[in-house]
Order: sequence, then structure tokens, then C-alpha cells
Amino acid sequence: MNRESQSEIYFGKVKAVISAYKKLDSIGLNRGASGNISMKTHNGFLITPSGLNVEKMSVNNIVELSFDGVPLKGTNPSSEWRLHAEIYKRKKGVGAVVHTHSNFACALSSLRENLPAFHYMVAVGGGKNVRCCEYAIFGSQDLADKVVEALEGRMACLMANHGLVCCGKELEHAIFLAEELEALCKQYLTARSIGGVKILSDSEMELVIEKFKNYGYATEK
Repeated sequence: MNRESQSEIYFGKVKAVISAYKKLDSIGLNRGASGNISMKTHNGFLITPSGLNVEKMSVNNIVELSFDGVPLKGTNPSSEWRLHAEIYKRKKGVGAVVHTHSNFACALSSLRENLPAFHYMVAVGGGKNVRCCEYAIFGSQDLADKVVEALEGRMACLMANHGLVCCGKELEHAIFLAEELEALCKQYLTARSIGGVKILSDSEMELVIEKFKNYGYATEK
């Protein structure tokens, strides 16, 4: 591949990250400068900057880092860059990572509970539930390690008292998961506020997971 083609692919990814970040803000999954998005590149990964309001974001603000956190282009990466780097290093096939502070995911994460199999669509996260990792301070290596552990065999997890992380082969996959799981968190908390929630059995979820193998973005493949 020549340099011109590489440049076109690179800037296409930069624009895709910005577009996705703006979409998350417009649909209420993030607000202002909250959350972050990354996308794998040939040399490392692109990531949104730290503390910059979505309205001010441009192609010049997107940072490229190596998987060890060395700046390749730009400065001031998201404080959560370690989380993204560890996912790329330790989960094969991931091409993009989305982290949100969406309302219902944050609410459930503050209970420090997993999202259980109250609905078969929970399987879109790759398993019988969506795990909630233990709390650690934002931006830390400790948090990154806890998130990767919670993502074992999964494509999404909750972060205790923090939010939601979704990863996918493509950016569209990760965005799809973020939207779907936020809706599921809302449904689950609504049902819980009414009464006891009936949870699907492991055997019932195993059947769903098997069917989901051919369901587009549904599960890790």
C-alpha cells in the first residue's frame, strides 16, 4: 500500500472517530467532554483527547498513540488511554473501543452489580451477563487491568461507579453495543423498580448465544 492510500485510510479513521464521538453526544450516551473513543491503526490507535468539549473537536485534536502510550501524533490523549491500550494488546480482533458515561449504565454500575440475563439480548455483550468490574480510579493501570479481566469472553463490561466499555471488530460494532446495552440497563432497572425480575437460566442463554453466532454484531466471533 502506497503512502497516499495509507494517508486516506488514516484520515478516514480520524473522521470516523470524531463522527462517532459526536453521535454519542447527540443521542445522550455521553455529554460534553465525557467518555472516549479509540480506533486501531497500523502503528497503534487513535483516541479522543482529554477534557475537550465535543463541539470544539476537530481532526487536529485526535491523538495517535502506540500500544505503550508513546505519542505518535498529537498530544493530550484521553486520561483513559491505558484502558484502550490494554484492550488492544490483550483482546484479539478488537478494532475499536467505546467508553460511555451513559445514564443507566452509570446507575447500574453504581450498584456494583452485573447486568444479568433478564432479557435474551444481554447476549449481545458476548455472554450470559455483562460483568461489572471492581472500582479503580479513572485513568489508572489498575482500572485498565480490571476492565480487561471483566471483558474475558465478552465484548462489553460495566465499570463500577463509572460507566460502560464496549469493544468491537469495527467502530460501528462498538457503537451498536453501547446503544443496545444502555437500553438494556434502562429496561433492567425499570423492571427492578417494579418488582422481582425473572432471570433466564444458563441453558436458555446458551441457546441464545448459539443463535447469535449469525446475528450480525451480536457476539464475539
